[in-house]
Amino acid sequence: MARPLAASLLILAYLLFCAWTAWRHRQRGLAARLPALADAQAPLLIVYASQTGQAEQLAQQSANALQTAGQAVHCCSLDRLDLPTLLRYPRALFIVSTTGEGDAPDSAHAFLRQAMAARAELAGLHYALLALGDRSYAQFCAFGRQLDDWLRHSGAQALFDMVEVDKLDPAALRHWQYELSALAGGQTMADWRTPDYQRWQLLTRRCLNPAGCAAPTFHLRLRALEDGPSWQAGDIAEIGPRNAPERIGAFLSAAGLAAHPDWQLALADRLLPERADELQALRRLSPAALRDALPRLPHREYSIASIPASGALDLLVRQTRNADGRLGLGSGWLTEYLPEGAELALRIRPNRSFQLDANEDRPLILIGNGTGLASLRAHLQARAARGQGRNWLIFGERNAAHDFYFQAELQAWQAAGQLSHLDAVFSRDGGSCRYVQHVLQAERARLLDWIADGAAVYVCGSAQGMAPAVQAELTAALGEEGMDALLAAGRYRRDVY
Repeated sequence: MARPLAASLLILAYLLFCAWTAWRHRQRGLAARLPALADAQAPLLIVYASQTGQAEQLAQQSANALQTAGQAVHCCSLDRLDLPTLLRYPRALFIVSTTGEGDAPDSAHAFLRQAMAARAELAGLHYALLALGDRSYAQFCAFGRQLDDWLRHSGAQALFDMVEVDKLDPAALRHWQYELSALAGGQTMADWRTPDYQRWQLLTRRCLNPAGCAAPTFHLRLRALEDGPSWQAGDIAEIGPRNAPERIGAFLSAAGLAAHPDWQLALADRLLPERADELQALRRLSPAALRDALPRLPHREYSIASIPASGALDLLVRQTRNADGRLGLGSGWLTEYLPEGAELALRIRPNRSFQLDANEDRPLILIGNGTGLASLRAHLQARAARGQGRNWLIFGERNAAHDFYFQAELQAWQAAGQLSHLDAVFSRDGGSCRYVQHVLQAERARLLDWIADGAAVYVCGSAQGMAPAVQAELTAALGEEGMDALLAAGRYRRDVY
């Protein structure tokens, strides 16, 4: 009798430990997001520095989009901003141009002289930066980069990585708008420009963690139905999602419209309103008129997990749910509603800041968590195809038994000498919680050796928790000057979300 009792107590103790570990992990995640969430209702400052008016116009578009999503904003030119004013805001967006050979706009000179001459105390500020420039100039986006460097060294925390725009590149501006949507609490915002998707087909879809405790994560394989679209490792797939039939049915019921097949076709790719006053205004419209009256659904972005030579465009998509329990717009469409063999709308967005330099054979340190493995897998495919084997992958997830995505493939690369080191850590497997930053801490000697040999560091995954922790550990190992040198040399790249 004593042995069964002891075994039961041991199991109970283990379950209690797992529950405590999960609670602590959730608390840490909440703490990482708390500054942005706590200030979500406070006015957001939008600052622009414009030479020809383009930055000002984009600032106004950004302000209008955020206001429509329910966010209070204050908008001003950089020449009207000083440090005391900036310190009154918990969050700020900067939209700035570079003019001439790397110069700041005329309206920024006073702020440069008075505020940016030395570091400030901006630890309470969360910011984002849209930098406008022209790649035909040697000092591309120089003022934007200078401003970002000053904010970072003054202790401000980036809400997401700086978005650089080459001659008003529509793809970069779509990405900025995508980030604004997330900044507004996931509010759906129609694209500013009409999308130019290509026709693709879903070949296969497979859940990689059917028995895991994490949200279901799917591996999707797609092929183009039109000639032309190609991509590089590090690039992004922008998906044009569709409304689920159930969502359209709920909208028709709320609007007092009779169900009809024409409605499903007309509303499949339209942004469906939910407020009573909006619904009332739409009740007398025909399907065609209603379709014309509603904007298109906004795109959703996913890192591409393969290279063209693999024969398909692969995605790694985690299924998400909104606060009301409904599946997320993009992940729900891709993982639940889109049938295998069916068509979908997709376009490629080049992500130059996360692409590899094909002419370099430097060592590569790849760090990511969760679905951030997608881009890192594409990089490893590209490196393996070129015979470049000095790669070190650090990957983190919850459970080794369920969430070790592409495990057989990664271990095969390691066995073949195409992956020098594979460090996978799992936070829910008992014992002390370990995350990717802990690998960097434990392997600091190896990290320093690789950096000394010219290694580049690529980080992909969660912007909350993982990415800041990795940057803090890299800074602890290399010092601020070392990190600045890594950034200046283009050897520290991030694709975080």
